[in-house]
Amino acid sequence: MTSASTTRGTTRGTTHRSTPLDRRSLLTRGAALAGGVTAAAAGLTATAAPAQAAEPSATGALIGPDDPRYPLLTTGNNQRYVARPDYVKMIRSTRDAEQALAAAHRAGKRVSVRSGGHCFAPLVCNPEVEVILDFSEMTDVGYDPARRAFYVEPGARLLNVYEALYKGWGVTIPGGICYSVGAGGHIAGGGYGLLSRAHGLVVDHLYAVEVVTVDERGRVRTTVATREPDDPHRDLWWAHTGGGGGNFGLVTRYWFRSPDARGSAPEDQLISPPSRVLVHAVDLPWEDLDEARFTRLLKNFGAWHEANSAPDSPYRHLSSLFNVSSRAHGSLGMFTQVDATVPGARKLLDDYFAAITADTGLTARPMAKGNGEIPHLPNLAEPREMPWLNAARLVGTNNPTITNPMSRAAHKSGYMRRNFSDRQIAALYKYMTRPDFQNPDTMLVLFSFGGQVNAVAPDATANAQRDSVFKMTFQTFWPDERDDDFYLDWIRGLYAEFFAESKGVPEIGGRTDGCYINYCDTDMADPRHNRSGIPWHTLYYKDNYPRLQQVKKRWDPGNFFRHALSVEPAGK
Repeated sequence: MTSASTTRGTTRGTTHRSTPLDRRSLLTRGAALAGGVTAAAAGLTATAAPAQAAEPSATGALIGPDDPRYPLLTTGNNQRYVARPDYVKMIRSTRDAEQALAAAHRAGKRVSVRSGGHCFAPLVCNPEVEVILDFSEMTDVGYDPARRAFYVEPGARLLNVYEALYKGWGVTIPGGICYSVGAGGHIAGGGYGLLSRAHGLVVDHLYAVEVVTVDERGRVRTTVATREPDDPHRDLWWAHTGGGGGNFGLVTRYWFRSPDARGSAPEDQLISPPSRVLVHAVDLPWEDLDEARFTRLLKNFGAWHEANSAPDSPYRHLSSLFNVSSRAHGSLGMFTQVDATVPGARKLLDDYFAAITADTGLTARPMAKGNGEIPHLPNLAEPREMPWLNAARLVGTNNPTITNPMSRAAHKSGYMRRNFSDRQIAALYKYMTRPDFQNPDTMLVLFSFGGQVNAVAPDATANAQRDSVFKMTFQTFWPDERDDDFYLDWIRGLYAEFFAESKGVPEIGGRTDGCYINYCDTDMADPRHNRSGIPWHTLYYKDNYPRLQQVKKRWDPGNFFRHALSVEPAGK
């Protein structure tokens, strides 16, 4: 697919307007809604001169309630959240996005935006949504020589992005491990993964973004905003470096070029992953743990990351995913990856694991079964070296707990700047060993952070958490709606006790540093659960929120794009 900005004449710092699609063009596409909802009733009748018809291949389907695809497209990765929109519009091109946005705005429809469907909260699928704009068919990845940057469309799944970039040019972005996450939301929220300690966040390499926006009068325009200092639309680029999805407009393309890129060769414009990595996966069985050993293990993890997460640490080439699972699972699981090309890679790995298990008396065992994001990896108890892309496939594609299409789930997050307190570990042990809790698909995920993530100033991107040492995700999964209250009470109770010293949330500064917007949690906006007096937007954006509000005021002054945790325009 050719870059839309090239074919339609947008260049850095420029915008253009589009006019809505007329009813005749719509109907010739065969996209009238089923079930008695007409195109006109859906708000898709033109009130202005029709635009030139889009190419059929660039126009996505319009899916109504009677379409067999409708149930699939009105929910996502978390089956707790289901929408009942008037229609779902599949988007296949920038022009398609412009026309869909114009039609929805003209009809006064409440919209939500989806790229991959991994939203942890009801920001996309909720009862208020009348139109879902779905970008999952926009999946192209390539190189744009005019911008000297790689482009990624929002519907591309992360593993497909890695495959395309690495096989084509030997480059990558330091993104997440779950293969089925869509690039659109992952990037807008900041994006991180196993390469982030060595190379920073995904958005530290974001060069430009193409966004379709609408003003209060319904005028739609598409803008390419870059990080260039003289770009008059640079604020729109900045808002997409951690400002979260569904806030400012419809992202139709991202471009990536690392800040230190030189020359003109494509392979020099973006980071290269290690050619080979050393990987290690083990179980630490619950049968070998009592509260004292559990406490020592967690303290060791926190202390090591406090000591080894500076931007220039030799351990920036090592990253670990530690699933502190419930006793019902049977074991805690740890996956560690280190760049095998750095001197002493095996020693870095051995010293890390020795530090984590020091004074616990624990002996690692082969990973007997999958554990959250970590698949069943019984052959990695002895570290093995393999090509980087093979490792990315290994840990990213076989995680049935996370990608089970029937799962209901709850998620909460927190950044840690220092080690756990005794009270936090006591709360975790209490809830993970509670006698009435028998769900094996429950864990606190501890993810190595810091390193080059912390080399960037907190206001350089919208993602403000730039001095944390590890990140946490509290999560539990279950299949039956009848159990919702039990599991929600459990995870809310754990989170409240874990952060009891700061009234139920990871306060800004001190030991903790707020929450991650891609692990969105509407409880942070609910005073029944957030008793701290710290606004939800401070927990997610810290001091960057007022600037995000100014961007919102400029690009979405009518607050058309909104959800339970959306940025409010300044002055509202």
